[in-house]
Amino acid sequence: MSYANGRLIHDADSHLMELDDCLDPYFEAALLPRYHACAGYKVQTSRGLRPGRSPEAHADPAFRAGVATNILLRKNHEAHGSFLRADRPEALNLLGFASQLVFTTFCLGNFGLDQGDDLALCYAAADAHNRMMADFCTVDERLLATAYVPLEDFDRAAATTALAIRLGAKALMVPSKCPQRHSPSHVALDAVWAQAQEAGIPVLFHVGGEEKMSPVYKANGLPPVPDFHGGDDNFTSVSYMPIPNAAMQTLATLIFDGVFDRFPTLKWGAIELGAAWVPGWMRAMDSAAHAFRRNETRLQQLSALPSELVRRQLRVTPYPHEDAGWIVANAGPEVALFSSDYPHVEGGRAPLKRFDESLANTPEPARQRFYADNFIDLMGYGLAPHLRRPQHLQAA
Repeated sequence: MSYANGRLIHDADSHLMELDDCLDPYFEAALLPRYHACAGYKVQTSRGLRPGRSPEAHADPAFRAGVATNILLRKNHEAHGSFLRADRPEALNLLGFASQLVFTTFCLGNFGLDQGDDLALCYAAADAHNRMMADFCTVDERLLATAYVPLEDFDRAAATTALAIRLGAKALMVPSKCPQRHSPSHVALDAVWAQAQEAGIPVLFHVGGEEKMSPVYKANGLPPVPDFHGGDDNFTSVSYMPIPNAAMQTLATLIFDGVFDRFPTLKWGAIELGAAWVPGWMRAMDSAAHAFRRNETRLQQLSALPSELVRRQLRVTPYPHEDAGWIVANAGPEVALFSSDYPHVEGGRAPLKRFDESLANTPEPARQRFYADNFIDLMGYGLAPHLRRPQHLQAA
């Protein structure tokens, strides 16, 4: 029996654990040396070898004998199907989810190229990422490839979007961090949103594309706090707090500037950014819309309250440690989604148990929306009709 035990559950967040050379076969040949020389690539490749980070380790008979019993115990590169394409369908079978949105790990943040001046390399890296992701996910139609679209250049963003859709991407991922020279709500980016709406696929924000906390906050005169991951990033409670900030600002700007209304059937997602912030943020936007409405024509032209636009078009993924029941009760049953974060360590070893416990007092229709219906709504044409409610799976 699978981990999901026959329940109908769609997974809004899973990952590859790509190896350092993952983009090389997909990169524009003339730009490959510049990619290898860029600072962001050097940072990523300087992290050294990690357990399980080789095909040989995964081919070991003893390792493979423990795949089923360790499906949620082995994390990162040690997890089954984390980087070997041929193994990922079996991993999904063992998890038992009806489908999985798939994001990268090594490539998240596009190596910092969005914040640089070499936009040719920035978009070449995004296109290589998108070719690689589309190729990996062809192994199983339940694996839903996400494509990355930098927003720094209007024409290039539209072209990268068009290529991603031709490649078969099931969702577009954009940075939550504001572009360097224009707002994410700039009307010239309507060419990106229009293509996504026409294709019937969502636009997603994901952790990794946000503003990082200033390291000065850690200069407190006290002994260093141990890192959550046991590594050298020094990810702590203080650095956890600003994770959703950029997404909150960017999404509010998109709503206030009318992007949600200009593309009323386009769905948006905030993935692995938590969701405890969402109810208060919705109320804050409604308050801002009320306070500034007299002086701002754009607010007068909104088709509904910002909170109502959120319920109509935005979906978010709570962390397993958050109270998903409280989030559903205060944001609305339309908003929240299940996610496993497989195979990242942050997803934990028992995400279903934790979410089930926090949703224990949530009405059954809302629980069903959390585990399946909201995801189906988010994905649109990105999720084939026969994958939405497979006959062999029962409502969660």
